[in-house]
Amino acid sequence: MDRTGLFAGDNPFQLAQVWLDEAEASEPNDPNAIALATVDASGLPNVRMVLLKEIETEAPGGFVFYTNYESAKGQELAANAQAAFVMHWKSLRRQIRVRGHVTREEGPQADAYYASRSLQSRLGAWASRQSRPLGSRAALMAEVAKVTALKGPNPARPPFWGGFRISPVEIEFWSDGAFRLHDRFCWRRESQQHPWKVERLSP
Repeated sequence: MDRTGLFAGDNPFQLAQVWLDEAEASEPNDPNAIALATVDASGLPNVRMVLLKEIETEAPGGFVFYTNYESAKGQELAANAQAAFVMHWKSLRRQIRVRGHVTREEGPQADAYYASRSLQSRLGAWASRQSRPLGSRAALMAEVAKVTALKGPNPARPPFWGGFRISPVEIEFWSDGAFRLHDRFCWRRESQQHPWKVERLSP
């Protein structure tokens, strides 16, 4: 192992989890935030911040986040089930870049995560028509009140809300180095059924 904690041949999902755990001790806000990139129907890129909720370290491995399937990113992923993201931790001077294929997670795992959220967040998922025009904040709060009355204290997960799993074909770990001589290691595989190939990249 070198000074960055990077080593060839090891499980990159486990390494990503180690880095995230370390970031949780130093980042002041949302250490699990990722900049998620998708493309629209014309191929124009779109990027936004979302919260990564799980790193699946067991084979084949994956990264899971949750959202409204009818949102802009949900529709873009339905049309083109590929995505990329970057996690950047300024306090640690590290980042992870991921590219891969996307599938929905809408079974018991999604139900369990939804149930773990605060009641207000669960009701908000029902009330928000994410990414679509909104007349006013008052209209949104009125919808929240309506949903609260209808769904009660234990709402089920909305059918239009759930998870997406990114199954990577490429994961790059970047660690800041003096004089911009950074450490970069990239794991690549042709598919989930193929082994990882690891190489160091020039900074």
